[in-house]
Formats: sequence, structure tokens, C-alpha cells
Amino acid sequence: MPDQITRILAIRHGQTAWNVDTRIQGHTDIGLNEQGQWQAQQAAQALQGETLDAIYSSDLQRALHTAQAIARTTLPTHETVRIHTGLRERGFGLFEGKTWAEIETHWPEESRRWRQRDPQFAPEGGETLLQLRERVHATFSAIASQHQGQHIAIVTHGGVLDMLYRLATSQELYAPRTWELANAGFNRLLWTPEGFSLIGWADVGHLDNPSPSTDAPITQPK
Repeated sequence: MPDQITRILAIRHGQTAWNVDTRIQGHTDIGLNEQGQWQAQQAAQALQGETLDAIYSSDLQRALHTAQAIARTTLPTHETVRIHTGLRERGFGLFEGKTWAEIETHWPEESRRWRQRDPQFAPEGGETLLQLRERVHATFSAIASQHQGQHIAIVTHGGVLDMLYRLATSQELYAPRTWELANAGFNRLLWTPEGFSLIGWADVGHLDNPSPSTDAPITQPK
């Protein structure tokens, strides 16, 4: 049985300016801000000496740059970050680039369905929660099945991690979220052919040191 287990370290990207502004990112390719770059470096330092067999990342730069910082301290020199588009944030279509307040003002009914976690709802051009769950399950299962008996890191986005938590704990899509989705937080899971199980969530002890930025960390998945 141990040979069938894949240990997964799932990490949300560092902070971006749009996180601070409560602006929906989705598939829009936003880079890390100063705080996010610092968070990525703190995560890398905290993992120094931890053996990882592979690191996977979304292709969006906020995740990829976080993953590359971690790779410099954890991967052998001949290994590189493996990019997988299935690790992208939920597609938010028309909502992308808008703040939560703007969405509520301009699309009140759509905003209500979004905030109530209607599994069937998708912003125009975006994904439903049902579609996101299917994508996250398929992507993580496919990656993990290639690394049975190994320890891997996956750097991704808040909405993806929210779905991963739900898969590992059998939470319904419409259930209110009571767990954190911290930028650069460490989340540990196990995968077997039977599914995912949760080991630890939202470890942010490596971010306790004073940061160079006064921006407050944002934990919402966008």
C-alpha cells in the first residue's frame, strides 16, 4: 500500500495586486506583487532540505513564479517545474478584472448565485463549480497517479485548492467555506487510487516573520 500513496504538498501562489483589490483574476495572467514575491521566497526557504520528486504548476505567472522559487531550493539541478494548464484558476469569464463590489452592482442576480455557490452557475464565458470540480479531480488524480510512492508539490490557485479540500473531505459544492486559502500556505494531502485524504491545511508558520509590505494577506480564492 505505501507504494500506491502519493504525498502532495499543495500551495497557493503568492499575493498579487488584484488579491489586495478584491479583483477577480480567473485565467487573467497577473504577476506577484512585492508581498507575493516575499511569500514565495519564504515558502522556498521553509522547504529547503525537503525532498520533492517533482513540482507542478499552473501556467499562470503568479503560480509559476511561486513554483520556480520553491524549485530552486527543493529540486535537483536537472529538474524543472512541470506546467499543467489543468491547474489554472476557475475561469470567471465576464467577472475577470472586476472587483466584488462592481460585480454586485452591475450583475446583482449573477452575484447572488455566485456568492451562494450555485453549482450550476457560471459567469458568461466562465466555469461552473461542477465543471471546476471535474477538472480539479481529473488533473490532480492524473498527476498523482504518475508519482505513486513519491512526494510532489503542486502550486495552484485558491479556487482550485478550495475544490481539492472539498474532494478530500467530502464537502458539498454549496457548503459555506470555513477553511483558509492562504497565499503561499502549505496544504498536505495523500492520494491513493481510492481518492484524496487530508493531512494538514493552511500552514503559514513560515510567513510569521515581518514582511516588506504593509498589504494584508488575502485568503479569498480568486
